[in-house]
Amino acid sequence: MDDKAVNTIELQDVSIEFPGVKAPQNANCRFDSNRAVAVVGANGAGKSTMMKILSGVNPAYTGTLLFNGEPVKLRSPGDAKKLGIEIIYQEVDTALIPTLSVGENVMIDHLVYGMKGHMFLNWKDIHTEAKKALDKLNLTLDSRTVISSLTLPQKQMVLIARAMYTNCKFLILDEPTAPLSDKETKILFDHLKKLKENGVGIIFISHRLHELYDVCDDITVMCDGKIVDTLPLTKAVTIDNIVNLMLGNQKIGELDKSGIEIGAEVLKVSAFSDSENRVHDIDLSLRAGEIVGLSGLVGAGKTELCKALFGVYGKANGSIEINGKPVFIKTPAHAVNVGIAFMPEERRREGLVVSEQVFSNLSLATLSGLTGFLSFIKKKLEAKKAKAKVDDLRIKTPSINQKVALLSGGNQQKVVIGKWLDSSADIYIFDEPTKGIDIGAKSEVYRLIIELAEKGKAIIFASGEQSEILALTNRAYILYNGMIQKEVITAETNEEELLYYAVGVND
Repeated sequence: MDDKAVNTIELQDVSIEFPGVKAPQNANCRFDSNRAVAVVGANGAGKSTMMKILSGVNPAYTGTLLFNGEPVKLRSPGDAKKLGIEIIYQEVDTALIPTLSVGENVMIDHLVYGMKGHMFLNWKDIHTEAKKALDKLNLTLDSRTVISSLTLPQKQMVLIARAMYTNCKFLILDEPTAPLSDKETKILFDHLKKLKENGVGIIFISHRLHELYDVCDDITVMCDGKIVDTLPLTKAVTIDNIVNLMLGNQKIGELDKSGIEIGAEVLKVSAFSDSENRVHDIDLSLRAGEIVGLSGLVGAGKTELCKALFGVYGKANGSIEINGKPVFIKTPAHAVNVGIAFMPEERRREGLVVSEQVFSNLSLATLSGLTGFLSFIKKKLEAKKAKAKVDDLRIKTPSINQKVALLSGGNQQKVVIGKWLDSSADIYIFDEPTKGIDIGAKSEVYRLIIELAEKGKAIIFASGEQSEILALTNRAYILYNGMIQKEVITAETNEEELLYYAVGVND
């Protein structure tokens, strides 16, 4: 593509302010088509907010936006789409209509904005055009397949196909690889490289810093709402360099587990299978103060095992003993009653009420202890406890009245953990608790988990990142195809062995 055909977006002193938070602050940067730029920063740095400005979702910004050198105003998503700016969020399901077909979802913008007064649809043409968009990405999906039957990576590609159909010039992706396996990530990157070759500008937000080198040409680093540097992403720029810029040169502390004492067995699971065999023949144990990992690749059954133990799938087969006594867990309510707390992978959808305030989310698991006469909630007590948790967990929020939806991912995760802290739970199940949060927030989550273990709580920690399993846990069970493939002592293993068993190899 020659220089005349290169499209540009430029931000000049762009800011947006929320109650108690200003991010981005006086942002100055430029994005060119046919290049891929990584935008990184700690949670709350302002990167997602800046992308929402570019996509027209946050219209109350100040400063100047230039498109190909000309001033533009992006006050609605429609304004951005007219310029060819498209965004794909981490929660892909929120942008798709599950009961419609692939073709209808690909063509949804055309159906909404492009009918130009026509009263009737030619469904054959709709699917023909959708197939053209899918073919450009070498996707073999049938355009008549219902979206709800697709895998998460397939849904993501449907959104990219939709963006390409609308003559996309800049594609913004917010944490696109968070739910993907390594293989699925490589496929996505291959598609993005082809789009870049065809003149599309890629703006890529990710906390997985190591993968940025595979697809990005440049990197823009944000810290506390400000752009601190933009530079070519070469091997000379190390991950340590990037982390120091992200954290304002603050080093992440080492994990100190010296204060943990392993106690008696708290949980024993034998011959355990859920009703639909998502997981089967599970034997595991857990002691007080112990952090036990569930390791494995995407689809290995880690999430399914966590949910099955918490009663999400109903009555299971096999046996569960807590403190030596048999328990029968048929529902999450039963699990809570026997002392199990659960932090789900999909925190926004399953762990929080994002439309409600911080204080009400922090009391969700312990409302019975906050009620008085006629079961009315003691609001002053609720607020007092919420403020204490915000301070103890270092939750970054303007006030306890802030809606959880407006918090960064790391702070949302702290709220998920916080709601259980004054419960009677002895067993804490964490399912991918650091998914989609930055390095600094990860360190905070690790600290909270270690503090729970120091108090004698028994921890199950499910993660697809082998480095986390090795750094945090005492033992780990490696899952493959819904079964435990191997149990290892963490101090005696390494990433290679974890991956060896995670791909299904037997001794």
